Amino acid sequence: MSPPIRVILADDHRMFLHALRALLDREPEIEVVGVAGNGDELLTLARNHPVDIACIDIAMPLMNGIEATRRLLALRPGIGVIGLSAFSDRQFVLDLLNAGARGYVTKAEAGEELLRAIQTVRQGKTYLCPDVAATVTNALLYNATGDNTTPRITARERQVLQLIAEGHTSARIADRLHLAASTVEVHRRNIMRKLDVHSVAELTKYAIRNGITSISD
Repeated sequence: MSPPIRVILADDHRMFLHALRALLDREPEIEVVGVAGNGDELLTLARNHPVDIACIDIAMPLMNGIEATRRLLALRPGIGVIGLSAFSDRQFVLDLLNAGARGYVTKAEAGEELLRAIQTVRQGKTYLCPDVAATVTNALLYNATGDNTTPRITARERQVLQLIAEGHTSARIADRLHLAASTVEVHRRNIMRKLDVHSVAELTKYAIRNGITSISD
């Protein structure tokens, strides 16, 4: 008999996290070795437990799932990461895959789709749920035709945008990300220019609308 697949779950929505754990606990080939409410807890779990698969929410506070994926894989390169999100936005999907994830499942499809993703990623393959597969296909078509007008912000700008939307000052963001406050201000100006927005309120609306922060919940 093969050993169980060791899984950790990371999501700041406790009810969803508990429901997901209850689902996976019913599967004899899967062992949930821990749950985390944010990126820092996720990294601590990965340091202290052997893990095969990490299922990570994209819009966690302070450290989003994309940054958490980068740090997790720097710490444990052999872990297979599956992104979980309420959104199938193409930039989310592509950013997460570029960060090293090998699976992506929308929360609306979590259940049987997540079980398939865990089994597939454990085999070293990539799994995208049907909604996300369609998104990636469309992104490839956009790139092929040059029809891509979505504003592109960098991973660091996404981190800064999330923290701005969550109400942090430039000084606190600088401390959190180990940057100079002046660098944070440069990121803030670049984000506003790229997104063509002119206030923190507009930045916050953009972050909520695009799932960069979960503060609307």
